[in-house]
Amino acid sequence: MNLSRLDLNLVVALRALLEERNVTRAGERIGLSQPAMSAALARLRRHFDDELLARTGNAYELTPLGVALRDRSATACELLERVFASQADFDPAAETREFTLLASDYGAAVFGAALARAVHREAPGVRLAFQHPAPSVVENTATVLSTVDGLLMPHGVIDGLPAVDLFSDRWLCMVADDHPEVGAELALDHLARLPWAVYQRPYDAPAARQLSMLGISPRVEVSVQTFQLLPHMVEGTRRIAMIQERLARRAVRSAAVRVLPCPFEAVPVQEAMWWHPVHAQDAAHIWLRQKAAEVGAALTGGDGEETAFSAPPVAAP
Repeated sequence: MNLSRLDLNLVVALRALLEERNVTRAGERIGLSQPAMSAALARLRRHFDDELLARTGNAYELTPLGVALRDRSATACELLERVFASQADFDPAAETREFTLLASDYGAAVFGAALARAVHREAPGVRLAFQHPAPSVVENTATVLSTVDGLLMPHGVIDGLPAVDLFSDRWLCMVADDHPEVGAELALDHLARLPWAVYQRPYDAPAARQLSMLGISPRVEVSVQTFQLLPHMVEGTRRIAMIQERLARRAVRSAAVRVLPCPFEAVPVQEAMWWHPVHAQDAAHIWLRQKAAEVGAALTGGDGEETAFSAPPVAAP
């Protein structure tokens, strides 16, 4: 495909047509007259050799190719907007800009809050928008990252894209503070025998990946979309969960739970911010990455709050 021969305005028209499924409304959306929009649709039909919009009674329905192109055209438009919004210079004290970051509740609570404080101090016109990533982000990471400014995710899940390391963390195990079978220590037998609460999909949850290396398949009773719900799914039950140490400080304050060292060498969390190469030379994005690295270094260095967490001793029942 020779892009120099394409009219990129057709990408905007394609998105409007496929989302509105109406020539008149699509034209109004992007500021074209009805005849001009009809002409754009005719050009798109010739290019794709497909109707894209097929009349059904008094309405238009998308053809199978039209359905496939709807999300792709939206992604293409968002990527083009980011390309042409790139800046050679960026003054954080004077600029107005919004950055969108995909992050789990763990990443937003532990790192995002610290980043937001730093941005508040240095860049009053800059807004941060944190969005929860869909589990499918790992299957189509490059496409997703082309439409946002970054993704907070540990190493070991995705690769092949640029990233800046932020901070490290370790996994702890969490049980109810009155658990009838667990005393001051956990054993591997507990992990195999007790029911589990896990983050996201049971078959690829962080706990499941860790335990699979031990030959243990956790018996998952509950899966949730946020790490911060795990304490409440453990409280008052026989369940066990794995939670990051930095989040464990909050967990013991929000629910009747306690945390214990894992009875195996759990692979530590190395949190990073990943981005699409399209942002590489954008001055605003370079500033964001540098700020993220500084905040991550401050968390790693410790400021009193980030010192090693120690759970209170628990007498064996």
